[in-house]
Amino acid sequence: MESYKGYKAYPFLYDKPEDLRCDFEILTDEITSFIGLMKSFIEDKVVTEELEKLGMLMYHVNPALRMKTEIYADEMDWLFERCKVYTEELRNKFDKFVLPQGSKSASFGHVVRTKCKSLVRMLHRHRENGNEVDGILFDFANLSSQYFFLLSLKLNDIDGVNEIEFSSRSYK
Repeated sequence: MESYKGYKAYPFLYDKPEDLRCDFEILTDEITSFIGLMKSFIEDKVVTEELEKLGMLMYHVNPALRMKTEIYADEMDWLFERCKVYTEELRNKFDKFVLPQGSKSASFGHVVRTKCKSLVRMLHRHRENGNEVDGILFDFANLSSQYFFLLSLKLNDIDGVNEIEFSSRSYK
C-alpha cells in the first residue's frame, strides 16, 4: 500500500505487525504527550520540573528497542527516590486501593500510570517473541507506573480532593 506521495507520519509505521518496536515507540510518544498535557494543569514548580525530566527520560527510552538503551542507573535512582519521598509524604493515604480519579492533573496521572503498565506488557511481549530487552527498561516502566500513582495521590492532596477507597468484590 503506497501512501499519498509517500508521506508518512513516522518512518516505521509499516513495519511487520509482529515487530513491536514501532508500537513501543508510539506508546512512549503517547506517554510523553500525556505527561506534557498533565504538566499544563500543574502549578507546583517541583512537580513540573519532575514531569519535564520524566518526559525527557521517556523520550530517551523511545528508541531503546530499535537502537540502544539510554537510561542510566543514576536516573533510576532519582526516580526511585522521588517514589520514596511521595510514599513517606502519603503514608496515611497509601495503604488503600483508590479509584483512579480526582483533580484534572491527578486524573491524567492515573492515565499515564496505566500507559506505563501497558509499556511493561509490550516489553514483555517483545521479549517473549525472542527479542532481547534490557532489564532496566522493565524497571523504568514499572517504576514510572508507581511514580504516577503516587504523584496522582499527591496532586489530589494538593488540590484538596479526597480519595475514594475501592474494595473489590473479587480480590478479597
